[in-house]
Amino acid sequence: MREKKTHLYVDSQERTLLLHSLVELKNQLIQQGRYTDCIDELIFKVVNAPIKRMKIEYV
Repeated sequence: MREKKTHLYVDSQERTLLLHSLVELKNQLIQQGRYTDCIDELIFKVVNAPIKRMKIEYV
């Protein structure tokens, strides 16, 4: 059975906030002596995610 993919659309400010939060969480885990493999994968996915231009109309 295939894994269900979920798409998340964020603007540049939200993307920056997401990256900063993930790096902060990684630093906390390092201080606690815990593994950071999952966080590293998420950071890699966010950094390498394709950018899609979308037009948003406000009504």
